[in-house]
Amino acid sequence: MTASFHDQVIAILPKLRVQALALTRNRSVAEDLVQDTVCNALSAQDSFVMGTNFAAWMHRILRNRFISDLRKKREVANIDDTPQSLLSVSGRHEDRLALKELDAALARLPDDQREALVLGVLEGMSYQELADIAGCAVGTAKSRVFRARRQLEIWLIGEEDDVSGKTGTESASRMSSTRRKTRTARNTTRTAQQTA
Repeated sequence: MTASFHDQVIAILPKLRVQALALTRNRSVAEDLVQDTVCNALSAQDSFVMGTNFAAWMHRILRNRFISDLRKKREVANIDDTPQSLLSVSGRHEDRLALKELDAALARLPDDQREALVLGVLEGMSYQELADIAGCAVGTAKSRVFRARRQLEIWLIGEEDDVSGKTGTESASRMSSTRRKTRTARNTTRTAQQTA
């Protein structure tokens, strides 16, 4: 027996909250976004075809609502208007600093990469589900997760610009090429040892 529309909405709320928080990076705005998404879904309930991917449909509504809200706002904050408490650091704990560094790095990622990384890694969604939500090919979803992971690694390790003047992306490409060559050399050595 299939779950009713309302039961499916209730079941998917936690995942919608995670996606909304990943997109907005603000708990209050994320809750508003989830609420608007549910309202939109309930008003468009007749357009949903039972038996299709309900989760992808809901995530698509949330994503479209987020994009619509961004287009409406397009506001720029003045740093002088920001409360000093938001600009100060309260503690010197390494874990707290590492989380802030990770949060800042996540914020620097393009929206599509951040969304794919959060949904794919934290939510455990499959690449097919990511592709359905983003409206792209499965290969594109895989690429977004890979590029997001690689970029975070570069930023968090601190290799954004190396001595040769290459950017972090070029440096990562060079490191990836070096790793491939090393792996190939190891495999060749193993094969030679096995045949000898």
